[in-house]
Amino acid sequence: MRTSIATVSLSGSLTEKLTAASRAGFDGVEIFENDLLASPLTPEEIRARCADLGLSVDLYQPMRDIEAVPADEFARGLRRARHKCEVMRRLGADTVLVCSSVHPLAVDDDALAAYHLRQLADLAQEFGLRVAYEALAWGRHVSTYDHAWRIVEAADHPALGTCLDSFHILSRGSDPKGIEDIPGEKIFFLQLADAPLLAMDVLQWSRHYRCFPGQGGFDVAGLVRHVLRTGYDGPLSLEVFNDVFRQAEAGPTAVDAHRSLLVLQETVGVATPPAPVVPTGIAFAELVTPDAEPVSAVLGALGFARTARHRSKPVDLWQQGEARILVNTSGAARRDGTGLAAIGLESPDPTGAARRAEALLAPVLPRRRAPEDAPLDAVAAPDGTELFFCATQRNELPNWRADFTDVAHRAGTPGVHGIDHLALTQPWHHFDEATLFHRSVLGLHAQESVDVADPYGLMRSRAVTNADESVRIALSVGAAPTDDTVHAQHIALTTDDVVAAARRFRAAGGRLLPIPANYYDDLAARYEFPDGELETYRELGILYDRDAHGEFRHCYTVTVGRVFFELAQRDGYRGYGAQNAPVRLAAQHAGRPVR
Repeated sequence: MRTSIATVSLSGSLTEKLTAASRAGFDGVEIFENDLLASPLTPEEIRARCADLGLSVDLYQPMRDIEAVPADEFARGLRRARHKCEVMRRLGADTVLVCSSVHPLAVDDDALAAYHLRQLADLAQEFGLRVAYEALAWGRHVSTYDHAWRIVEAADHPALGTCLDSFHILSRGSDPKGIEDIPGEKIFFLQLADAPLLAMDVLQWSRHYRCFPGQGGFDVAGLVRHVLRTGYDGPLSLEVFNDVFRQAEAGPTAVDAHRSLLVLQETVGVATPPAPVVPTGIAFAELVTPDAEPVSAVLGALGFARTARHRSKPVDLWQQGEARILVNTSGAARRDGTGLAAIGLESPDPTGAARRAEALLAPVLPRRRAPEDAPLDAVAAPDGTELFFCATQRNELPNWRADFTDVAHRAGTPGVHGIDHLALTQPWHHFDEATLFHRSVLGLHAQESVDVADPYGLMRSRAVTNADESVRIALSVGAAPTDDTVHAQHIALTTDDVVAAARRFRAAGGRLLPIPANYYDDLAARYEFPDGELETYRELGILYDRDAHGEFRHCYTVTVGRVFFELAQRDGYRGYGAQNAPVRLAAQHAGRPVR
């Protein structure tokens, strides 16, 4: 299906918005009136610019407070509408959006509303235009799509139809099944937006918290299925009012927007991109650093051994059990300290995973490699983390491990046997995009979003996992995005005995994050422990939580650059220690260096 996006969904000037929409792959745009008014370009120049970019102008919007108003108000509205019709003709738009009236003098009179809309449609027809009437969820008298359709039906004009907006329909809890009673040819336009499920005034909800389909809690796909059953053949268009999107760079936002429509079309069965290839495990985590010594010391204290070195690059493999950490000191390593740059994901079909990613607008990254290096495909996540699709144990597929030459080493002290999860801090404007990316491109399941108290605000976190939770990635956005010491990425390592692992780490010279005594006083009030257990946790800085499935014991190393490690003992527990996150964040803030 054709795709379109309202210019109000993107940041920047109108020219920047049009360019971003075109580059992201959209077929058309809705021109928001404020964007036109603020543009130095004439309507003819905007029309030509859209044509050069391969964009159609699918809708001009909005026209307000036109129906069921006193006669003098309607006369003024009709005069304004004539001027707008002339602008639309110059712009090359053939449909105008008319919102249900919120005018304080509007009356509850469907017959009058139909009469006024019919006169407006007569005017539009003179210019070769159409009118799409939409029910605002906060409309003064018309606030539901079925009510708007009854008025359109009563007006009975070929140039008058309805516009359906998923936010206005679903935010009110209206049953979208009734959409199937509307003839498809009378649905002139379809606007789509998702939103988190919030208990707040619907106008504020609409103006600030909409998001792209798949990023919120609405069943947008279900609504679209009902619309398609009517025979509607117009574009799928996004109209998303969102404070974050309107401040973020337009290009990546437009790509995220178009990806959401590709996934939506797949969900409703009108498009068939390559099927998701869900990762089955974490092959490795790659750290880049200008100085390998600090991170190597931490890894050694954790019981890792340097087991191999890349044959053509300054990359070392540190391993313990199935936990593999690559330490990269190449010239491309970040200058602001150690950071998590890449993740290797075990895949049953690496090539298929790359095809899926590319089809959903995550192009495969170019890689510098020697002719004999394994031809691994990698794509970039929204935060810039590189994701490699790997086959570590299967000789019939490219095996990244073959690029490394074993080195003599002394086996580390056993204690860690795998990577429990990875925690990635997202740029403040990429959190929803990251969730959609990991769900759609990788086929992971997104758990509920959690808000965690930080000393300087709230940190939002959401985990994505595969079915058996052998892949767990916690995505978060911090309250203080400039504080890299605290809002860093971290690697959680699986251990069967966190007390023993913590003692070995400290004995080897490692530094664990100190936890305030008040935390353990509260822990004693909440749970009963065997004699001496709580004292051990207090001594080592081990935190504790439990849920309906089991218990969780974990502790943290101090931060190295922008990365820290977590030792995690998971005994049936299904969460990530969110109950303890505020304590951990406060302790990290308290321990950060003075700058």
